[in-house]
Amino acid sequence: MKYERVVAHMAELSGIWQQIAAFFASLFAPPNWHNLLDIAIVTILIYQVIKVLSKTRSNAVLKGVGILIIVAWISELLQLNTMNWLLQQIIGTGAVLIVVLFQPEIRRGLESIGRSSFKGILSPLGTERVSVEGTVGSIISALSNLSRRRVGALIVFEMKTGLNDIARSGTILDAQISSALIENLFEPNTPLHDGALIVRKDRIAAAGCILQLSDDTSISRELGTRHRAALGVSESADAITLIVSEETGVISMARGGKLTRYLDAKSLSIILSEIYSYNKNDTIFDIFRRWREEPHEK
Repeated sequence: MKYERVVAHMAELSGIWQQIAAFFASLFAPPNWHNLLDIAIVTILIYQVIKVLSKTRSNAVLKGVGILIIVAWISELLQLNTMNWLLQQIIGTGAVLIVVLFQPEIRRGLESIGRSSFKGILSPLGTERVSVEGTVGSIISALSNLSRRRVGALIVFEMKTGLNDIARSGTILDAQISSALIENLFEPNTPLHDGALIVRKDRIAAAGCILQLSDDTSISRELGTRHRAALGVSESADAITLIVSEETGVISMARGGKLTRYLDAKSLSIILSEIYSYNKNDTIFDIFRRWREEPHEK
């Protein structure tokens, strides 16, 4: 009986090694044009999905799903039956949940594909570059003027995590950044002065946007709604937010759930230069490097 169990165990190990050998054999097999076409099509489709999801905060969910699939494949390869069964149940029933979670992104992605030209679909690696000439100076000038006049302001800079879902809560502008425009948008008693400004690269994407407030109970009671909203978006995304206090005129920055206060023109120049240095050469590979930027300490 013991001998039979040993033989069965050896047979299982042999089967695993055969699967591994077959996998690597197929991996290094010389490809034909069918394989190359198949790989090209799948690569383009995967990139388009990542491109759509990277513009929203749903990319974290996508990462979690990917990790579950990888762990399920490893558990099947190592014959971890209980774990594999549990993961298969989660993945199987989660397919419907994924469709529900990503329904807006799937719809917008299909609409984007329908509007795109054939050339645009087959050219995923674009050459878009950010023009930052004058942008940093315009933002610093606007913030300095708003601070001097004690006009409240809230400017959110989109980094690698897309903020399309937040931008849609306000008024879409897609306007060139200028000091006069920023000041006018935050002018008291105007329609868009009470929301957040979303800046995407060198353009103002939207204004009057609604942000979710931070739930952190340790935040000082001296800080108002703008600061709590700035901390809230910095906790759920890698965005950098600049705030002008309406009561004191103090300029602050929220990043990574931390608040840095009493910024001057020199500090703003350093922060904005970092933002545009970080964003100016985006490529497909930047989508997978969101975690590399650590937040500044308070």
